[in-house]
Amino acid sequence: MHDGPGIRTTVFLKGCPLRCAWCHNPESWTLQPQEAESVTPGQAPTILGQSRQVGEIMDIVRKDRAYYERSGGGLTISGGEPTLQFQFCKALLQAARSENIHTCLDTCGCNRTGIFLDLLPWVDLFLWDYKATGELLHQKLTGSSCELIRENFELLYQRGASILIRAPLIPQVNDTPEHLEALSAFARDYTKLRGIEVLPYHDTGLSKFERLGIPRRALQTTVPSPAIKARWKAGLHPQIIIKD
Repeated sequence: MHDGPGIRTTVFLKGCPLRCAWCHNPESWTLQPQEAESVTPGQAPTILGQSRQVGEIMDIVRKDRAYYERSGGGLTISGGEPTLQFQFCKALLQAARSENIHTCLDTCGCNRTGIFLDLLPWVDLFLWDYKATGELLHQKLTGSSCELIRENFELLYQRGASILIRAPLIPQVNDTPEHLEALSAFARDYTKLRGIEVLPYHDTGLSKFERLGIPRRALQTTVPSPAIKARWKAGLHPQIIIKD
């Protein structure tokens, strides 16, 4: 219920070009399955990641068709960055659309422009991450330039893509006045957006780093309090929604 409109089935594809400082899905970084310590002490390690065929995934997706039809939901492909597995991503989108199942693509926008143009006919709604304002800060927090991401957004928007901006906000990390103003500027300047949602930081994924044996970047932050969220709200365009 948090990955697009209505009730949805979300398929997570492994592989991501970014290394966001606040990432809560480090198992999505590599394309290969990974071994992680079990959440139950003394139990065998867990394998994170499976090889699946499009038909196998669609067998699962179809089971909830009644929920999609009643709620306006459908299939969401997420990650990681799902476009890194471009051929599989496209085939799954096409399979869903061939059965009139609504499709969302949850993306950071960091891939070749041609890939997004190729996927555009099969995506009903792009869930587009907007992580930081300014090239230097974006490089520092994600390990990547924001230039290509912004170019891809502009091109898809001009081509008539349906786009919902989703902005993770992390206290004392990227919740600067400049970033809040940039989000408000999106609301003012891109009037055909489906909306803008702020996703407050949570720390539920921190244990994954230990289970995977991956070093975690230290962040001087906390889960945002109601007072912090109220400050965000006061600095944002009124149409921007802060999610729970």
